[in-house]
Amino acid sequence: MEFKQRTTKELADMICGNFKEESSYFRYRSSSCLTEFFQDCGTVYRHDGSTRNQWVSDVLRQILAEPHAGANTPPETFVRVIRTLMDPGDAVNEGPARPGALALLNTALAREGFGAFYGQDRQCHLRHVRSGTVAGTVTSPHRPFSAAERARRELLATYLEQASEDVLIEEVLLPLFRQLGFHRITAAGHKDKALEYGKDLWMRFTLPTQHVLYFGIQAKKGKIDAAGSNSALNANVAEIHNQVMMMLGHEIFDPEIGKRVLVDHAFIVAGGEITKAARNWLGGKLDQSKRSQIMFMDREDILNLFAVTNVPLPKDALPKPDPLGDDPPF
Repeated sequence: MEFKQRTTKELADMICGNFKEESSYFRYRSSSCLTEFFQDCGTVYRHDGSTRNQWVSDVLRQILAEPHAGANTPPETFVRVIRTLMDPGDAVNEGPARPGALALLNTALAREGFGAFYGQDRQCHLRHVRSGTVAGTVTSPHRPFSAAERARRELLATYLEQASEDVLIEEVLLPLFRQLGFHRITAAGHKDKALEYGKDLWMRFTLPTQHVLYFGIQAKKGKIDAAGSNSALNANVAEIHNQVMMMLGHEIFDPEIGKRVLVDHAFIVAGGEITKAARNWLGGKLDQSKRSQIMFMDREDILNLFAVTNVPLPKDALPKPDPLGDDPPF
């Protein structure tokens, strides 16, 4: 990734604190403080005594040249540099929300198609403006959760109990998959069932090699089971099988390239549980070539991904405002 020279110099000025003391929103950093700053960012860069701004600008260009996930995501080291620079504890001449510093930072980053914002975790994050992808937010969904993350999971779980299928798609799945780096996300909707062809939603994902994969999603709001004693549940899993086969066999039109393309992979997403019996039933109905194209996500997967990413909870999932005026920590 390559930024304009003007942008790296402006960012270097912010890191160095090269502003008048009475009007600066950034700490002044001497040679030794610059070394400490980049150590805090997890790097081994040490200031060599040269002109501070030029040295920092050169370091930023080296950091931006590191491997990264894609064109919409800067290297993880650069994300840490911005997060360290915008630490609320380093506020100068303003409060911890740092509106002045954030405005200066966004003026520089806008030139490169990025924007910075403070998340609910009080950390500064980078967002690619065009795609909406937030950098450095996806970590393992199987790690232990903090108390705040567990609280977010509980709120969303309660919300999913009452959510309709359309709400599940529009308020939960769309923002989640955008956050995960998918783009051109298009919801079929449920007003005209004849136009869905087994898809509630389709989207694209661009690999680092710039090859594009197409995904379709079949969403169900409740539990998906295959219990033999319950004909309704068997009918449900059989219906999903038919819809998945339609999804994989029917072309979609991508207006950005002006061509019709086939869906490469299908997600079956449930707002409740997808039982092992249901997965096995579907697996038995699919041949080996189709089986590798089907992926499953149930409520636990959705809750875990919401917990480890910076996706805001739906408004109706948030607790009511505290009458004493305290904001909920979500």
